[in-house]
Amino acid sequence: MQCNEGMADISLRSKIGSKCLRGGLVGPDKAFYNGGVTINSTQIDSNLLVSQIQAFAQQLGFSQIGVASVDLSSAEAGLLAWLQQGFHGDMAYMANHGLKRARPAELVPGTLSVITARMDYLPRTTHGDWQVAELQRLHRPTEGIVSVYARGRDYHKVLRSRLQQLSDRIASQIGAFGHRVFTDSAPVLEAELAARSGQGWRGKHTLLLNRDAGSLFFLGEIYVDVALPVSEPVQTHCGTCTACMDVCPTQAIVAPHRLDARRCISYLTIEHAGVIPQEFRRPMGNRIYGCDDCQLVCPWNKFARRSALADFDPREGMSGEQLVALFEWTEEEFLKRTEGSPIRRIGHERWQRNIAVALGNALRQGGDVRAVLQRHAEHPSALVREHVAWAITQGA
Repeated sequence: MQCNEGMADISLRSKIGSKCLRGGLVGPDKAFYNGGVTINSTQIDSNLLVSQIQAFAQQLGFSQIGVASVDLSSAEAGLLAWLQQGFHGDMAYMANHGLKRARPAELVPGTLSVITARMDYLPRTTHGDWQVAELQRLHRPTEGIVSVYARGRDYHKVLRSRLQQLSDRIASQIGAFGHRVFTDSAPVLEAELAARSGQGWRGKHTLLLNRDAGSLFFLGEIYVDVALPVSEPVQTHCGTCTACMDVCPTQAIVAPHRLDARRCISYLTIEHAGVIPQEFRRPMGNRIYGCDDCQLVCPWNKFARRSALADFDPREGMSGEQLVALFEWTEEEFLKRTEGSPIRRIGHERWQRNIAVALGNALRQGGDVRAVLQRHAEHPSALVREHVAWAITQGA
């Protein structure tokens, strides 16, 4: 993390390793508004620099680059209201940093601009009717459904590495500069920053939507101590459509642009560490890690783009696998199969908890899964055991 100790003459000291990053910066002045900014005592055409950054990003597999200002003050009231209503559930980290999420220059002192990046993740081999194909999985109750984004390599690793490479390429053009890379890993209002920098607009499900790419993409940011010209935001294009709200199995989208995470299947299967409330178990169906329903029915996702990277291709066992086979994974096998995957973070116990719920739903629909549930009736984990016991009752 780089920290800033001044505005006119910055000395930035990286606390990562022993390297000391230094660079002189002059903030925006009259020249900036004509496309010029002074970095390390050199006058640079900031518009040209942004164009260079966009070209570098495309070479690294990013789909779009934007620039946002650090003023997110108009988002603070909404953030506070969401937290006060408890919609963040167990995600205490959402509140731990207070309003720093909406104040980039407080989170990383000296930040003058935020470079936002978008990367598509729909697997390269995805067929044209992928939305229909994914929705059909819901009608195969003995098949475990893993959210599309989680079937390949952990996006945190992919984006963080490539954002750092992008930062290095920027440095090759302008010299040392203060920066910090983020990708869903710190108190950052990612979707808000992306929307303000022209990456898309906030859909009623709160996800970012892009007219040319739908919503199946990851977001990342580089906080920089360089004043760059901001990108223009785009208009919203949801109109009167409420498909995402209507399809939500647990009605987690309580109002347009308002999500109660405590009801969301993605939250329940990934973020929530304890017992899954019984009222949400049947609606979970055969979803064992995340939920894509609101994206699958969104008309804009007919434009979703395939990833240029092999990283997001599905791994064995993450697409089309039977619940019974997944439930029999030992912890050792789970760790081996999820190495480098975002799924590993929930651990083997919660993985089995989720599958137990799905098995109960399959049993209720006539699936031949009772035997595997009975074999795990005395599971050593009280958490898994409780969900197995519930699942067995679904076939009564």
